[in-house]
Amino acid sequence: MPKLIIIEGLDGSGKSTQVKLLEEHFQNNNIDFLKIKLPDYDSPSSTLVNMYLGGEFGKSADDVNAYAAGAFYAVDRFASFKLKWKDAYENGTVILADRYATSNSIYQMEKLDKSEWDEYLEWSEDFEYNKIGIPKPDLVIYLDVPVEISQRLMTKRYQGDEDKKDVHEANVEFLNSCRNSALYTAKKQNWRVIECTSDGQMKSIDEIHKLICDIVDKEL
Repeated sequence: MPKLIIIEGLDGSGKSTQVKLLEEHFQNNNIDFLKIKLPDYDSPSSTLVNMYLGGEFGKSADDVNAYAAGAFYAVDRFASFKLKWKDAYENGTVILADRYATSNSIYQMEKLDKSEWDEYLEWSEDFEYNKIGIPKPDLVIYLDVPVEISQRLMTKRYQGDEDKKDVHEANVEFLNSCRNSALYTAKKQNWRVIECTSDGQMKSIDEIHKLICDIVDKEL
């Protein structure tokens, strides 16, 4: 049976590092897999996403409403599926995705009043998995890191140059709201949440990796 495994987390959560380690875990255990990363910034399908993140529609993320921005990303996901991993998925290859449609409920839903969140979740799932027809994930793992800690990690990543942060990364209030919407969705949609910090510090990379592998191995 096809398997689609998603790793989600706010910017600075160590997500890319953990995806790479999970790739190595699959290789070491002879698991047939294909890793995808979304958005696909190098593809023409991400043009609207790049314009949005680059601030061409406004310098604040709120200048583009949740439904419009969600649609920008959905187009890119549809193109990625049809052109790059549909055949592998349908042939039983495990697809490991660094972000997916689940990102809508993290980065877009927070723009709405909380009373509208359930409606947005229903719209996003129906639009992407039913109307557009991309696969629904089998497992979503969310790496939870408080924003004050992830901000320190991103500042280190950019060697102190705050101007390198995009419209999402630079807005601390926005990211805190995203974390709230992510944790809300995790409860609603049965995501697996991994607490990546302890006593105000990041857990070790290996400790987080082991927690992820324990969850993924049970799914497979």
